Amino acid sequence: MLPALALSLQAAHAAPVAPIFDLAQKEKPAMIDTMRDLVGIESGSKDLEGLARIAALIKERLTQLGGKVELLDAPEVYRMDDTQPKLGQIVHAEFKGNGKRKIMLIAHMDTVYLRGMLKDQPFRVDGDKAYGLGIADDKQGIATILHTIAILQKMGFKDYDTLTVLINGDEEVSSPGGRNLHTKFGAQQDAVFSYEGGGTDGQLRLATSGIGAAYLEVAGKSSHAGASPEKGVNALYELSHQLLQLNALSQPERGLKLNWTVAQAGTNRNVIPATASAQADARALKVSDFDELQAQLNEGIKKQLIPDAKVSVKFEVRRPPLEATPVSRKVAAHGKAIYQEIDMPLNVAEIATGGGTDAAFAALKSKGAVIEGMGLSGFGAHSNSAEYVQLNTVVPRLYLSARLIMDVAQDKVK
Repeated sequence: MLPALALSLQAAHAAPVAPIFDLAQKEKPAMIDTMRDLVGIESGSKDLEGLARIAALIKERLTQLGGKVELLDAPEVYRMDDTQPKLGQIVHAEFKGNGKRKIMLIAHMDTVYLRGMLKDQPFRVDGDKAYGLGIADDKQGIATILHTIAILQKMGFKDYDTLTVLINGDEEVSSPGGRNLHTKFGAQQDAVFSYEGGGTDGQLRLATSGIGAAYLEVAGKSSHAGASPEKGVNALYELSHQLLQLNALSQPERGLKLNWTVAQAGTNRNVIPATASAQADARALKVSDFDELQAQLNEGIKKQLIPDAKVSVKFEVRRPPLEATPVSRKVAAHGKAIYQEIDMPLNVAEIATGGGTDAAFAALKSKGAVIEGMGLSGFGAHSNSAEYVQLNTVVPRLYLSARLIMDVAQDKVK
């Protein structure tokens, strides 16, 4: 009896859960309509009017699904070199259940595009692809969240304690306002699912690169370059010295990269430059690497070529890295098993290869799983002509999303 029972359970696990899969199929046309509606609102990170319009639409949809929804201003803004004075709001929704697990779903509504570009990239369906401005990054993610919740509602599923939705309005400008909310809410969760696109192959990601920026400033003293150069303090010479020595802090063999990319100095050919500056792009795979790099920069600038020059450095963590954890690996492995039910492979990436996302902020203080790439497969993010999603991934992704939420809520992930 026991072997037969085991084979029976194995066979049951190998097939999709029919009610959920059927609902995922039924949601596909409505989800395509939702993506059309979202793409139809231009919502660049600096387009406050557009962001307000799309936030209102998302709030309305989440309210219709039964959520308690509010629009939040950033309680605290991490001001970087390029942070704009006013930021878009964040949509926050909560669905209360009767279980014990807390789960959060995140995406972002802002895009990299400027107002007026929609006319060149309107929503359209061509075969098995849906094109549109911002559709891959990340309006498909919002749509996937909305229709996943619709499936759960139609199933009557409330076995979670709280299902939280957080839709950011400033992700594309490094989340100066959204980061602290993601960290605050992320710390409370048993699992966080982030609905950035799954790339062309639909992989889940357990790690993303951290992104930092360094700003080096040198103050010297001007003088005539021909008549009395010795009376000046050459900021350009000191800057050159600093760049050459600080370049040694880069350790690409372990994923820590520091590359100086922008420099400025001087005003006239015949004047010893009184000021000089440089900027660097930094990447890391571990949160602690950025802390170490910042300390090394502060210590390194003390070794000066010209003692009378004044040297300062500022370091920004634009995005921390997302690091793979045992609990994230466990949930991702469960996701692979769910995809096997529909006879599809699912790749899981544990090494960072691309840019950072809000998942990293959500993971900073979280002890739960954080999974990135829950959105549709697609291509052309940040492109002005070819951004699309693959419509044949709508049903599999809705099924995966609903199943993972249900199984985490019911403590079925082992």
